[in-house]
Amino acid sequence: MPEGRLPPGLQAPWLLGLLALFAGLLITVALVGWQHQRSRAERGRQLAALADGEFSMLQAGLQDYDIALRAMQAAFLTHGLDAEGFDRTYRVLGLRQRLPGLQALVYSVPMATPAGTRYPTVFVVPLAGNERVVGLDVRAQPANFVALQVSRDADRSILSAPFRLIQDPPGHAPDGLLLRLPAYTPGDPPRDTAERRARFAGSLAMSFRISRMAEHAFRPEWQRALHLRIHDIDAKPEVLVYDSSPGDRRKDDSWHQSRLLTFGGRRWRFEVHDAGHGIAEVRDALPLMLAGIIGSVLFALWIASLAGARRRAVELGEAMSLRYRESEERFRAVNELLPALVLLAREQDGRIIYANQAARVRLGATIDGARLDDLFEDAHRRAELLEVAEGRGWENVEAMLRTMNGDRFWANVSMSRVRINDRWKRLVVASDISQQRQLTELLSYQASHDALTELFNRREFERHVERTLAHMAAGGPRCALLYIDLDQFKLINDTSGHAAGDQLLAQLAQVMREQLRGGDVLARLGGDEFGVLASDVHDEDGARLVAERLRQHIDGYAFVWEQASYGITASIGGVLLDPSSSLKELLAQADTACYMAKEAGRNRVHFFSASDDATARRRTEMEWAHRLRWALEAERFRLYYQEVHPLSALAGGARIELLLRLVDEDDRIIPPGAFIPAAERYGLMPAIDRWVVETALANIDRLHPEGRGLRMVAINLSGGTIEDESFIEHILALIRTHDVDPRRLCFEITETLAVRNLTQVSRFMGQLRKAGCRISLDDFGVGMSSFGYLKNLPVDMIKIDGSFVQDLTSDPMSHAIVRAVTDIGHQRGMQVVAEWVDSEAIIQALAQLGVDHAQGFALHRPEPAVMYRAGGQT
Repeated sequence: MPEGRLPPGLQAPWLLGLLALFAGLLITVALVGWQHQRSRAERGRQLAALADGEFSMLQAGLQDYDIALRAMQAAFLTHGLDAEGFDRTYRVLGLRQRLPGLQALVYSVPMATPAGTRYPTVFVVPLAGNERVVGLDVRAQPANFVALQVSRDADRSILSAPFRLIQDPPGHAPDGLLLRLPAYTPGDPPRDTAERRARFAGSLAMSFRISRMAEHAFRPEWQRALHLRIHDIDAKPEVLVYDSSPGDRRKDDSWHQSRLLTFGGRRWRFEVHDAGHGIAEVRDALPLMLAGIIGSVLFALWIASLAGARRRAVELGEAMSLRYRESEERFRAVNELLPALVLLAREQDGRIIYANQAARVRLGATIDGARLDDLFEDAHRRAELLEVAEGRGWENVEAMLRTMNGDRFWANVSMSRVRINDRWKRLVVASDISQQRQLTELLSYQASHDALTELFNRREFERHVERTLAHMAAGGPRCALLYIDLDQFKLINDTSGHAAGDQLLAQLAQVMREQLRGGDVLARLGGDEFGVLASDVHDEDGARLVAERLRQHIDGYAFVWEQASYGITASIGGVLLDPSSSLKELLAQADTACYMAKEAGRNRVHFFSASDDATARRRTEMEWAHRLRWALEAERFRLYYQEVHPLSALAGGARIELLLRLVDEDDRIIPPGAFIPAAERYGLMPAIDRWVVETALANIDRLHPEGRGLRMVAINLSGGTIEDESFIEHILALIRTHDVDPRRLCFEITETLAVRNLTQVSRFMGQLRKAGCRISLDDFGVGMSSFGYLKNLPVDMIKIDGSFVQDLTSDPMSHAIVRAVTDIGHQRGMQVVAEWVDSEAIIQALAQLGVDHAQGFALHRPEPAVMYRAGGQT
């Protein structure tokens, strides 16, 4: 056979065409298989993402029930709940709206009976439809009772197996679940099993339907794409908890996933598979298969026609080329399953000619033919559509889009011009970012607003003030800063609880908001303190009008809480903004003015004035506060002592009272009268008292020349220290650390402090006396109502106020008071001490009256503790 010649049988055009067709079909089969695998992998990724969403939503839904139940438990720990409080808390939390599958929230309590302890259900909300639950005994249901005991001892949520709710008729599907959590008596959360059993008050439980919860949580597109089955694998045998498509069975070769979900002490198997059973993957491969078959036939015809007519072969090739240039159809096939919104619009009229499935679902099924610019809410964005040119466009622009039914949502949009079939079109790709946007806005709102009153918080208020100062510096109108502090707010908190205080703050915030003008800014600065930035007030008179209007409406507001009514007043301090002053200075000036309003009798308005004597005194105290903080850090305080002498025979060992001095920057000794008022005003006394006690106990044998022979050390404590319940434990720890005999310690508390906080001071005194320390009541007799309190206060000695002692020999009334105090003190078994003793005549008079001890310059002048003297400092 000559080289290059085919066998005679292969020269027939039809045989060549058949070989070409066979080769084309082989290539088509290979391409279809490859395309099918790609589609299947892509479909698997999409279904896995949907499964992730379903799994997360199911977890979040169950967590919502757990959080809601924890909120009810917290209400019991805070103040306990009766039936009315239980129902009110349920409604305030909005559980029926937040938890779509909720059937009932119940509360069961232990009740002792001759037959043993029962656990009847006493509270049920909502009652309508759940009447059969009232009185139901948990003990009658062994599995339910075991869950009650486990949750009580472990303080954790316990979830039941699926069951038919008692509210349902017989034959109803068992789609009910019960989540149980213990309720304890009010107080801090119990720390161990024994405490939990001791404080167990009852059992909280939520019954809900998993079917309703799932239908609400899972999006329609998830339900269409996935078949979900949930099994309780802890049940014996396993129980089907939920089936999104009953009767549908998975094909062995279709996509599926299985996960484990643990919640409330139970394990669920979460199974999902492709609800379409791979139909979408086959559908994706059909276009390529058809195109391959058609291409193979055309290719075979083309090969067969080569031998007869070159012209016909060219025509067939052009026809095949035309078919493959149907770019818009290929565009649709590629983009149909993308999760992003893909739109294609004509450039000449802006009409949308293609929208993928995601776009049709989100924007509306009638999106085809709509104008592209009608989708954009912002007119500025609509105008920018005309400016998109070849090579330029939008890239990740946030814009608000409108759906066909008028709904609005935020999207991240990219747009460009593309050329398809020699025609320019607009290609838009968008992603829905509404949830991310809402989360960002929520976080921004929470960062700038107070959660209780929904007013601006302190940080955001300060930003407004700084912007206003900058605006005023540029010639803007004059503004004022108002500082509002509620009077006697602590009384409402102490008598009615913090819930009442929170409600009062929320209501007053609304009252003040209604009285402000459009440009004014109201904020909660902290606690019961509010700030107002009054805009465009011109002068102090204009600012005072705003402040007085606020004060009058607060004064006229009656707060009602649980059958009790309270009158509310506020002290308001104001200052006109000055661009030359800093924000810190202006806030300090407004705070000073508010304090001056309180000093003047409360329920009034006071504006800051640098020339005001009271203001100057207040500023001096503020400067002292800064110096005292520095003194604590630099250890500039010193301990002095003054001896307390017995007026009878000395019974072994010296007695002293510790005194405090401050060494200033020039090493001068500052007496306490210069800085103690400022320390009390600015809450620094607890820190100073802590330093005094720590230093005294660490150096108790180096305070007085007698060293270990020192019999008693008296230490003064302030009101702020008494209110710190942890301070007693700190004192006892120091006693143990430094091995100090507590009988050598005497803590002095002023009479006015004891009378003002009788219950708290009594508890404080009792705990120290129980540890072995002694208690002295200082400045006794100032009010002359003091005698009645001696019956209730655990006191070892009383110290007569020095104002009576100084006038003892010249004023008969003072003499009578000293005698009365001495007699009553001795009747109560207390020792009596007189202070401010400055003459021998007073000493003799005190001895005649039977006073036990005396203290003053006539007996001993204060001097530094031994540890500060030469050779005594370590």
